[in-house]
Amino acid sequence: MSCPKFFKPIENAIKMFAQQKVTLPKGRHKIIILDEADSMTDGAQQALRRIMEIYSKTTRFALACNASDKIIEPIQSRCAVLRYSKLTDGQILARLQEVVEKERLSVSDDGLEAVIFTAQGDMRQALNNLQSTNSGFGYINSENVFKVCDEPHPLLVKSMLGHCVDGNIDEAYKVVEQLWALGYSPEDIIGNIFRVCKTYQMAEYLKLEFIKEIGYTHMRVAEGVNSLLQMAGLLGRLCSKTAPPAAS
Repeated sequence: MSCPKFFKPIENAIKMFAQQKVTLPKGRHKIIILDEADSMTDGAQQALRRIMEIYSKTTRFALACNASDKIIEPIQSRCAVLRYSKLTDGQILARLQEVVEKERLSVSDDGLEAVIFTAQGDMRQALNNLQSTNSGFGYINSENVFKVCDEPHPLLVKSMLGHCVDGNIDEAYKVVEQLWALGYSPEDIIGNIFRVCKTYQMAEYLKLEFIKEIGYTHMRVAEGVNSLLQMAGLLGRLCSKTAPPAAS
């Protein structure tokens, strides 16, 4: 299988480095690190596999990717797979505070919380959102962050969940209707409902019931049933979990 033309210069550079003879201490090898390896086509990966086979005695290859299933099996079988979990909110916050101090950015506490919320454990996403908000508004607060990231504001979602816990479907629907009118997609809305629900203070059994219903709705939305009526149905089911039993 031939590799695409755009991979040829990279392939040649990798091959030339792997071929190069260098004097290293015994047991040491040259190292080639390829980032975003999952974006390579199958043809390019086949060419890389051949290079890895030929120069395995002198060169070690490290492939970084977001989706390991996009790496072809012949390469995966030659590698030790290491999986890394998402960063904690505390780790992201520490780095953001360091950047804010060095860059002398104007930021509020709720702004940092919003950046962490939108990053979802991804440091690169957190730094990108921080930079974009500062470039766009010059001040990093929650309102500006969610404008840049174009996500439903979690405070609105939190108030909606509060109405559901209280069994007040009318007020809960007003919030969803507002988010819908703002142009947010059902995927964005249901995704933020789930993320806010995970940390919402409520009885544990109730939270599990809420998450189950949110999951079912997310599945239906992913299948294409993504109307406002579907969102209203979710609110009805959530409110029914907390509503008192009807009198006989």
